[in-house]
Amino acid sequence: MRIFDPHIHMTSRTTDDYQAMYDAGVRALVEPAFWLGQPRTTVGSFTDYFDALVGWEPFRAAQFGISHHCTIALNPKEANDPRCVPVLDLLPRYLAKDRVVAVGEVGYDSMTPEEDTAFSRQMQLALEHELPVLVHTPHRDKLAGTERTLAVVRESGVPPEHVVVDHLNEVTVGLVADSGCWMGFSIYPDTKMDEDRMVALLREYGTSRVLVNSAADWGKSDPLKTAKTGAAMLAAGFTDADVDKVLWQNPVDFYGQSGRLELSDVDSEPTASFEGNSILRGARKK
Repeated sequence: MRIFDPHIHMTSRTTDDYQAMYDAGVRALVEPAFWLGQPRTTVGSFTDYFDALVGWEPFRAAQFGISHHCTIALNPKEANDPRCVPVLDLLPRYLAKDRVVAVGEVGYDSMTPEEDTAFSRQMQLALEHELPVLVHTPHRDKLAGTERTLAVVRESGVPPEHVVVDHLNEVTVGLVADSGCWMGFSIYPDTKMDEDRMVALLREYGTSRVLVNSAADWGKSDPLKTAKTGAAMLAAGFTDADVDKVLWQNPVDFYGQSGRLELSDVDSEPTASFEGNSILRGARKK
């Protein structure tokens, strides 16, 4: 079995999580720059954080056989803080680095004018650096936020196939499916999406242009939700090839548009079957 988690915040996770992820089949991941939970008050704190994403965290992941990549951006929540806005001038330095495979997370939190400015400017940076874009949809007013997001994407000139709109649900997925953008889904213990709802959407919308992630961070979350979604897919009658497409090939195809994926040292070939994985063995018995 092989898994590529396309959105997980390993800065917030432990080495035990890395080991458990490897044991579950995770061989590659993308860590988007995000809000750390505590407000940052200087540009220097972002510099230290970005340096860790492109330096320390790939080293830490490699100790557990996992290839680490990241996305870089000023996140929507902090776009509202005047102390953080100068980070936008810092981004080109990092968007040119190896293993930075997209601009993100960008998008909306509260849909303020300040967020509009940061979102549009970072979409232009994506064009200049020929990078895909990872877009965060807001937790509140999600439908309105998704509609506004897609309008910004259309106005930006970034091709929709270079954009993944994340944190979707049953209310917003149809809009994004029709837009030509990639559809991102975060599988959480209590909020966002769960495995069974994800399976239902895969039945309705198919497995193309779909990215399934754990988005695990410092809150209540689970870095094994990708594997558990694979188990739910198998239990529902999806094939091994379907699971491999959703959990491996789709993230490779999307982030591969950056030209910066480093998977040469990864055992990217699937095993003969999914039987060797304990999570998926349970699915076979259902």
